[in-house]
Amino acid sequence: MVIPYKQRSQLQFMTNLTRKFVISTYKEPFPGWVERVRTIDSFATAYCKRKLSRFPGDIKGVIDVIPADMVVNAIRVAMVANASKCSNNIYHVGSSMRNPIKNMNIADYACKYFTETPWMDKNGKPVKVGTFTMLDMASFKRYIFIHYLLPLKGFKLLSTICCQHFQKRYLEFNRKIQVAMRLVDLHRPYLFFNGVFDDRNMEKVEMAAKKGGVEMGLFYFDPKMIHWEDYFISIHFPSIVKYLIK
Repeated sequence: MVIPYKQRSQLQFMTNLTRKFVISTYKEPFPGWVERVRTIDSFATAYCKRKLSRFPGDIKGVIDVIPADMVVNAIRVAMVANASKCSNNIYHVGSSMRNPIKNMNIADYACKYFTETPWMDKNGKPVKVGTFTMLDMASFKRYIFIHYLLPLKGFKLLSTICCQHFQKRYLEFNRKIQVAMRLVDLHRPYLFFNGVFDDRNMEKVEMAAKKGGVEMGLFYFDPKMIHWEDYFISIHFPSIVKYLIK
């Protein structure tokens, strides 16, 4: 079946909305294993370098995150549970229903961790971070206009008066602002998404697996076992500093 372009765009948009954030491992192969910067980690890396202090988003919005090893374990158990039957069930592996965490929580954890354990720059000096503020879209655009676009217009005028002497720097600053705004548009569906994913089918599989004698200590995937503050401060943030931040 050929899907018209407009419908393909809509399907891709809905796919983006329903994506979860798979983050560093909870236990296996070791706590905090991660290979590359994910969407959620890009905010932390920018924040610890003091390159990000404000960003648009719903501060009270629930974000669906789940460690990578729990996803793998859930797939294994679901495959075994459905090996001898044909099933049309949809299995969501996430945290937003049974152990929700909000954007404001992650922002608080990041502030706490990077204040107590600041990132060291290339000169070995600790980078002091401030508070992280999430704004609604109108407030964010107003902030960008006042603090960046308006001064940039003045800088462009200065360059014109000085016979384009500052044109190269103006273009560089303008490019950085445009890149930042494109990132905002890209991440906007995630940051203002208020959905909660129903994972009751996965919960039923978990209960059946326990009754069937499956060692859930080995094939763990219950999000309720995660203490979010301890996970982010003791596992996730230290791992992205160690493996991802250059």
